[in-house]
Amino acid sequence: MSRRELTRVEVLSRVKAGTLSLGTAAGMLGLSYRQTKRLWRRYRQAGAKALQHRSVGQPSNRGVDVRVRQRALTLIREKYSGPIGERFGPTLAAEHLAAEDGVHVHHETLRRWMLAAGLWSRARKRLPYRQRRERRAHAGELVQMDGSFHAWFETRSPTACLITLVDDATSQSLGRFSEQETIWAAVDVLRSWLETYGIPQALYTDWKNVYVRVATEAERAAGIVPRTQFGRMCDALGIAIIAAHSPQAKGRIERNHGTHQDRLVKKLRRVGTATLDAGNTFLTQTYWPEHNRRFTRAAASADNVHRRCPTARQLDHIFHLEEVRTIGDDWIVRYHNRFLQLERHSGHAPARSTVTVYEWRDGRLAIDYRGRAMKWHEWTGAEPPRALVPVTPPAPALPKRRLPFSTDHPWRRNEGDDGNRTVKLWQALDR
Repeated sequence: MSRRELTRVEVLSRVKAGTLSLGTAAGMLGLSYRQTKRLWRRYRQAGAKALQHRSVGQPSNRGVDVRVRQRALTLIREKYSGPIGERFGPTLAAEHLAAEDGVHVHHETLRRWMLAAGLWSRARKRLPYRQRRERRAHAGELVQMDGSFHAWFETRSPTACLITLVDDATSQSLGRFSEQETIWAAVDVLRSWLETYGIPQALYTDWKNVYVRVATEAERAAGIVPRTQFGRMCDALGIAIIAAHSPQAKGRIERNHGTHQDRLVKKLRRVGTATLDAGNTFLTQTYWPEHNRRFTRAAASADNVHRRCPTARQLDHIFHLEEVRTIGDDWIVRYHNRFLQLERHSGHAPARSTVTVYEWRDGRLAIDYRGRAMKWHEWTGAEPPRALVPVTPPAPALPKRRLPFSTDHPWRRNEGDDGNRTVKLWQALDR
């Protein structure tokens, strides 16, 4: 019996016991007095069983024929069943039964049939378990780094990129505007962090080629760990790079982007900033000090693990690009469509025929060979290129060699036609 039917049995039993009037029972059941009288009459004649719905145990008037159900389940077992990853769900199976087999059954009805027959289960694909990562305990232990492209200056300037650094333990933030998220843009904001707070232990970045890259087949075969130019600079500073595999993994800096895209845009609008230089000045002098006072929190540990920042000269030496180039036969090194003519240091060319080209932020270049700086100048085509190896003059021609045959040698004898031909041959050789 249903809950409503059990309630009716309880109320009418009290009417039968004389502790409750029929009118009060009608109010308790939410029925009219006439309907309550009909229920009371049935209860007196057949007891509690008479209050149960009369269709219980009977086939539904809107039910599907048993033969249709059996045919549908047979077709599902034969054509649309299988392992969990291959079997058809009730909705898809209902579509194919109607289109291919002419069996029209509502997908919810088919779902109940399949559940009862063990052809479907309510098991759903569960998302992988994720636990929120706790903050690092020390300031400088992990710094998250990411770029956000947004209309920071609205219509006053094109879309720019804000590269931001956020300390994982304290939410201390620092960033700079740039046109794109390039190596030099990342170097600029990292250098600002180093000069302000010191050297962190690790950077948490995404898988952009600026920070990390996937190893090539040759590198995988040789067991070489791939490094980008930015990664090489961080190695020189003793900073480890950790690459996140999803935006959710570095959610702290992603949420910071949302905060800046609301607050910073409105502040830039109020001061009328429209250029990257003016925006960076506003960030350094106004925005970051105010933002950090409001949102920075104390780390779990009072120890700051930032290391001392190198001198400006040491940073200039570290922050440069390095590329290996091959020396041509004319002592020219090609670098980004530029021809760099090496000066002669000795009479011989470099033994390995490769040099390392260094490039700094301001465009300065240097060429290194085995730890020694090479003198060079840019070749523009106004002078002929120098030869790698001095050209030696050809050796003088050797005099003709005379064969040591005597005049009475059989080959020199005049014997018939063959002898005449031999004499003519030797005369030609003597000339």
